[in-house]
Amino acid sequence: MKIEIEVEATPVEARQFLGLPDVTPLHEAWVARMQELMTNGLTPADVERMMRSWTAGVPGLTENMERWQQLFWTAAGLGGGAKPEEK
Repeated sequence: MKIEIEVEATPVEARQFLGLPDVTPLHEAWVARMQELMTNGLTPADVERMMRSWTAGVPGLTENMERWQQLFWTAAGLGGGAKPEEK
């Protein structure tokens, strides 16, 4: 036996029908933040926060990422492994 049901609904209507929360304000805030980052560019602090969030909870990974970052800054000509905001 095969039963097929076809429902035409917008994503908003489907979320309301299923009782899911309205995520529009969250989505709008996220889009605004991404537009800001694309307009102004990423700062080294943004990249560092992103990498820390990605590597949180993995033993040893944070230290290795910090060494890699120091190597990158040295190779980029900022010398001595110092972060750009420290120079």
